[in-house]
Amino acid sequence: MNFAHWLFVKLLRNKIAWFAACVFLVSIFAANVNAQATFHGNYARTGVYSSAGPKVLNGVKWSFKTNGPIIGSPSVADGLIYVGSADGNLYAVDLNTGQQKWKFQTRGQVDSTPAIADGMVFFLSYDGGFYALDAKTGSRKWRFSTSYERRFEAKGLHGSVPSEQTIPDAHDIFLSSPAVYNSRVYFGSSDGNIYALNEKTGILEWKFETKGIVHASPAIANDTVYIGSWDSYLYALAADTGIEKWRFKTGEDPIFYNQVGFQSSPAVVDGVVYVGCRDAHVYAIDALGGHKKWDYPTSKSWVNVTPAVFGGNVFFATGDTHRFQSLDAKSGRLGFTLNVGTVIFSSPAIADGLAYFGNLNGSLYAVDVASGKVVWEFQTESSKQDVLQFLNPDRTRKNDIAVPGFGDFEDMYVYWFKNFSLGAIVSSPVIDKGVVYFTSTDGFLYAIA
Repeated sequence: MNFAHWLFVKLLRNKIAWFAACVFLVSIFAANVNAQATFHGNYARTGVYSSAGPKVLNGVKWSFKTNGPIIGSPSVADGLIYVGSADGNLYAVDLNTGQQKWKFQTRGQVDSTPAIADGMVFFLSYDGGFYALDAKTGSRKWRFSTSYERRFEAKGLHGSVPSEQTIPDAHDIFLSSPAVYNSRVYFGSSDGNIYALNEKTGILEWKFETKGIVHASPAIANDTVYIGSWDSYLYALAADTGIEKWRFKTGEDPIFYNQVGFQSSPAVVDGVVYVGCRDAHVYAIDALGGHKKWDYPTSKSWVNVTPAVFGGNVFFATGDTHRFQSLDAKSGRLGFTLNVGTVIFSSPAIADGLAYFGNLNGSLYAVDVASGKVVWEFQTESSKQDVLQFLNPDRTRKNDIAVPGFGDFEDMYVYWFKNFSLGAIVSSPVIDKGVVYFTSTDGFLYAIA
């Protein structure tokens, strides 16, 4: 090799290395820009925040009251925090003061978590509308209509009577939360479709039909959209075309429809998709080929939360076994188990070695991710008051699953009415500059530090 040839190769290699470094830095920057502006921290849904949260609980910085229960999680961008409510409004609230900046009224509950990108706020409402608003003013940019939004329903659901009654599932509380990527906005719908819309105009670019309700939220990585449906499949779709790359089959329950379907959204880290399922498993799936790497069974208990992935571990929570757990990300081997006394629907958020999540008792926990020990616990005011006397003095539940009342499927709704009265926390917390933001079913948005 002569000197000229050697020099050319060296310069080429340096140029390639420089280009690769630039691409890496841009991707990191992009991830940080979106760090609090979407469900579960970023569009890979990892649940990890770069800003530290409070190590010691000092108390409530501020709280903001809406006129209905809040199911979805808040999102933070440019000094504002955005949240939807069952009162039909999407709110923009000042991050520092807790004062309302604006609100936008829809004709249905807003139970999805908004995504903020390029000066716009995107969210789905139970009125069948997917909305894009100006993030500063709340004025409507466009609205896209799905066929409909509704809860999952089935005859004899969860073994309820009458067996021939078609029953809407009271436990199906979330709507799909959008992701914005490469000028498209992606979300799932109760009509069974996964949609990709033009971010600026709301015009449909593609849709993919599944055979079940889609209330999970899309995760995006490697130009691929990952999302689960109530038809028991997890799908990987090309982000630009919607063409299916692969699908992964989970459990079915054609009699009671209890152990089937995705409420959990996937988290994608290092080429692996981690997701929980109502079939009582946590799965690790190869992101490229769709084959199973491992699965962890959860004693017939649903995993409705979106896992958080941090430090080589997967953190998740269960339903009626009341467990917050960690697994080794490579092997699926159990790390620790923490029992918090009642059902967990709140997806954990991790910041600076602490995991933050809530439960149906109205408690928010900060847990050390290394030891699994509770560092502090916060109680909503409604939980402290417990006006319906749902809790024992030690804060365990009275008849946690079987709530006596009508003796039929309506008891499921009584159960959730009591949960809502406690200020249950089903949202995923957001951490920003030492403050934890979260919502509760008594209608409050909290900022605590």
